[in-house]
Amino acid sequence: MSVRLALVSCYRSALLLCSLILLVGGLLGCASPDDAADAASEAAADTLRIMTYNIEDMRTVDLRNPDHSRIQQAAAVIQHLRPDILLINEITYDFADGPWMEDEDTPGQNARRFAENFLAVAQADTLEGITYAAFMAPTNTGVASGFDLNRDGEAVTTYPDPQASPEDGRPVRQTDADRAYGEDAWGFGVFPGQYAMGLLVRPDLTIAEDAVRTFRLFRWSAMPDAKKPVDPDTNESWYSEEAWSEMRLSSKSHWDVPLVLPTGDTLRVLASHPTPPAFDGPEERNVRRNHDEIRFWADYLSDADYIYDDSTRSGGLHDDARFVLMGDQNADPAGGSSIEGAIEQLLSHPRVQGDVTPMASAGGQARYPDLDPTDTAEWGRRVDYVLPSVGLEVVAAGLYRPAPTADGISASDHFPVWIDVRVAP
Repeated sequence: MSVRLALVSCYRSALLLCSLILLVGGLLGCASPDDAADAASEAAADTLRIMTYNIEDMRTVDLRNPDHSRIQQAAAVIQHLRPDILLINEITYDFADGPWMEDEDTPGQNARRFAENFLAVAQADTLEGITYAAFMAPTNTGVASGFDLNRDGEAVTTYPDPQASPEDGRPVRQTDADRAYGEDAWGFGVFPGQYAMGLLVRPDLTIAEDAVRTFRLFRWSAMPDAKKPVDPDTNESWYSEEAWSEMRLSSKSHWDVPLVLPTGDTLRVLASHPTPPAFDGPEERNVRRNHDEIRFWADYLSDADYIYDDSTRSGGLHDDARFVLMGDQNADPAGGSSIEGAIEQLLSHPRVQGDVTPMASAGGQARYPDLDPTDTAEWGRRVDYVLPSVGLEVVAAGLYRPAPTADGISASDHFPVWIDVRVAP
């Protein structure tokens, strides 16, 4: 038996074992039993591997460079795990007038650049390239609001010239001028499009672009009982009346992307990346926004009538839709700086299999012994999620912790999180 077939056979045996655990123990998720499961080049033929991965600050100029070392590392991790559906957080959305763009460039091509320049090219002799179709949509990050949102006395609308990553591939360090601009943008970013999202799917999964719903322009004040930030010294709104009336809820965007499977069934990807509940003051504007960005999905799943999308269509998700809700939610059920119960709004929702809990393999735990098995970030929190809807059969789940590199430069400070599911007709 070839090494490749042996790996797949081992993986499928692991899936069977995991399924038995699910049946006997009443669990809805389990960790990959070992690194052989992580390394399998394919899941069982009738399953989909769905993965989210926050790859820190991938910039347009770096994505144009196929030799960018840190992005090559990230691509190698993805080729190792071989997801069928992949959400990338922190990839720049390339606006037409954004940095590193030429007049003839079409906007929204960075997910495609990542797929073609890195993922389609084998990053090691033991790996194979992967072909993906790509989807991107505009983001709020780094888009000037015209308001003094951080209340430092100036509404900053001009961003400093951004830089490419240094030669060693480390993410660029922010300056005071960068932060002054970013804190007055609709979503924090030191230039337009930074920290956006990209969705990659295998080519036989059709992205129904005409049916995509995005919620980038949805106003925070339109949410009933929104957690409006208040200045504790004056007990008045942190934002001016005009700024609050225009303030966008989503720090990046919220997406509902329907995928048509080869069987003709539809699986919807609900993607978002709420702001970190930090980097603010006693008014807790980011803490509160994080909570309400997560709440948006809970209300969307409950078909709340106050919701409207960027085309002004109102309402939430119909009752019989099957979905995965995924992305870096910046909230941990076990603690952290988010509002208590923030992520539980999703984990306890009746339409979500919230007890699917991906865990690191034994090898991954040994590489990072100070982390809990469920921590999805190097800094010790579970913040990245792939949450399946009720009605999807979860076959396996895990998070992968690659070995630290000799130079100490990780592909990301987050680990990829995945689930394998079957979508029954």
